Amino acid sequence: MTSAFELADVANPFEVASEQQIADVLGEFVHKIGADKKGHSHPCRTDSLGHATPSGKSEQELRVDSHLGFVPLWAPDVTLRWRFQEQSLAIYRNPEAAKAEIRKLMGEALDGWQDSIPVKFSEQRDLWDFEVVVRANADCDRSGCVLASAFFPDAGRHELVLYPTMFQQPRIEQIETLQHEFGHVFGLRHWFANVAEGSWPSELFGTDSRFSIMNYGADSTLTDVDRRDLKALYQGVWSGAIKEINGTKVQLMLPYHSFFKG
Repeated sequence: MTSAFELADVANPFEVASEQQIADVLGEFVHKIGADKKGHSHPCRTDSLGHATPSGKSEQELRVDSHLGFVPLWAPDVTLRWRFQEQSLAIYRNPEAAKAEIRKLMGEALDGWQDSIPVKFSEQRDLWDFEVVVRANADCDRSGCVLASAFFPDAGRHELVLYPTMFQQPRIEQIETLQHEFGHVFGLRHWFANVAEGSWPSELFGTDSRFSIMNYGADSTLTDVDRRDLKALYQGVWSGAIKEINGTKVQLMLPYHSFFKG
């Protein structure tokens, strides 16, 4: 079996593939949140593997992460403590102005999820759970430019990474990008995440449609169904009514800082 990286000269194992071959391969693994007016795509790499429709399962359902063998969701009454990675904002002439604008963007993004948000957020310099990091350089290749990346629920320390290309987009796309990344923070996979063996699997929940903030392109928009399904998921889990999803056990997570309180 050969791949898109089939070498023209097997004597040189590090021969570089053509740009088209690279694009073909990257297109299988990078999911695009949207595209600008010039058609340049914006991949999301938080959820970096899998996009095929699971065999025998409906597409029309919200997907939750299960790549660790269980579905990680936040425990009740969790507050995620965050701070800016100060050195990452040194690229700006006025770092405080940049931080103020990022706070506004994060607030507007979270406001869009309304009362479905399963956690609270608190800006704290000490004993933090994640840092907001602003990259100095764009992360672009033939598949597009990354706008942001986030993390799934667990007890570790993480980063919410923002790339300069995000700030070049219309404000609504900046907000939708952060809404998408916060969806990952809440435990959501991409709408099209694969559950096949060998991938980073997901499980299905709810009755979502392809018009979801966890989808991509023109179908990536935060809907009432997104909010309803997320709220129902957490309410069911916290009440004890939902202990597993499609046979996969739900495990509630506490953030990093909770293990260091006196």
